Amino acid sequence: MTALMLQGAGSNVGKSMLVAGLCRAARRRGMRVAPFKPQNMSNNAAVTVDGGEIGRAQALQALACGLEPMTDMNPVLLKPESETGAQVIVQGRRLTTARARDYAALKPQLMASVLESFERLAAAHDLVIVEGAGSPAEVNLRKGDIANMGFARAARVPVVLIGDIDRGGVIAQIVGTQAVIDPEDAACIRGFVINKFRGDPRLFDDGYAIIAARTDWPGFGVLPWFSEAHRLPAEDALDLRSGPAGGGVVIACLALSRIANFDDLDPLAAEPGVELVMVRPGAPIPAEARLVILPGSKSTRADLAFLRAQGWDIDLRAHWRRGGHVLGICGGYQMLGRTVCDPEGIEGPAGEEAGLGLLDVATEMRADKQLSRVAAVHAASGLPITGYEIHMGVTDGPDRVRPFAHVAGAPEGAVSACGRVTGSYLHGMFACDAFRAHVLAGLGAPGGGVDYTAGVEATLDALADHVEAHLDVEGLLALAR
Repeated sequence: MTALMLQGAGSNVGKSMLVAGLCRAARRRGMRVAPFKPQNMSNNAAVTVDGGEIGRAQALQALACGLEPMTDMNPVLLKPESETGAQVIVQGRRLTTARARDYAALKPQLMASVLESFERLAAAHDLVIVEGAGSPAEVNLRKGDIANMGFARAARVPVVLIGDIDRGGVIAQIVGTQAVIDPEDAACIRGFVINKFRGDPRLFDDGYAIIAARTDWPGFGVLPWFSEAHRLPAEDALDLRSGPAGGGVVIACLALSRIANFDDLDPLAAEPGVELVMVRPGAPIPAEARLVILPGSKSTRADLAFLRAQGWDIDLRAHWRRGGHVLGICGGYQMLGRTVCDPEGIEGPAGEEAGLGLLDVATEMRADKQLSRVAAVHAASGLPITGYEIHMGVTDGPDRVRPFAHVAGAPEGAVSACGRVTGSYLHGMFACDAFRAHVLAGLGAPGGGVDYTAGVEATLDALADHVEAHLDVEGLLALAR
């Protein structure tokens, strides 16, 4: 079994990006490599080739490996539905919804699924590169751990610890991790990497030496800040950034509190003729926006209340009256209708919420989750669209007579009588270059010159080049062997 695990000395230290870079570097060496993350927490999921869902970061890592994403790459996915509870996805399928304090009781049974998935991947590949979650320094979470040292010791996988120098205190991050974790856990760590350095890395030579001397762990390099990271799909909603201002057609997206599956935005952000504005809580929808996007949500009714609390419902009405366009995707589509009814309490307390009323449709939440890859035809243009559905609930009403698209001949989505309000359950539509160019042309944007998929592939190659130039990749791969 050949595997290597990257764990962080804190959250958001760049583990996902490093795994993707190492995966592409190993693939370019002719190795059959696969990514693996025992447990992830994210509402930005990808639909897999085997009909399940995993974290978006593992789907990107699979792309770096030249593989289709599979459920074994992320056997436990936690999708927060509230401040204290999350949907628990095991090997691609919903197991239950658990409150944070109850999740610990599930961990012993989840470890079996984690190891089962890992062993299948390891048997089918030359190398598995594993990503931890959070940090092993969170020793209060060590009991029953399946995400970091609990997994590493159970699967006997060597660990490299990643520190983030950009946020400061990286010496304390790494030395402090060794100081607080169990000595047997510390014995799993075979070295460290410093990530996100800005400026001349040689300026950190003394700090690097101090870490090595204090921990007795070898260093595998200092990785400078990767300036092209924004060209890769983001997994964390906190990583979503507004695009560059200056002359482009403004497309605004509401940063909902439980925003989900926001990969719809990445192709738009890559267009030079588009200024993508993430409308943060407390900020108004910009008056100059030509299109406002209501993205997916893990909790539609809760985010409807959140949207109204920001005054965005008033802004949306004003935007619509000025002749602006509105697009609701998945949960955003549900919000645009007359009502959202949840009689069984699927997403929270049972009840019904008035929608925004910009589409003459209504939604009823149901326990069955729609989870599939989709090939569709855009109703207005006849252009092909590929994407995926990942939602609970059924939406119907008079505006469905004007569908957004057709899937296997059946109508999908809805368009208002005025033609400027659209709702659809199809995620990933803007990754289709011809369709994206058609939409942007209708907004007056000079789109159509960007090959989005080729751009992501080129950025993964640039990331692998970056990793090769600054880290001891041969040494890291030798650890795995």
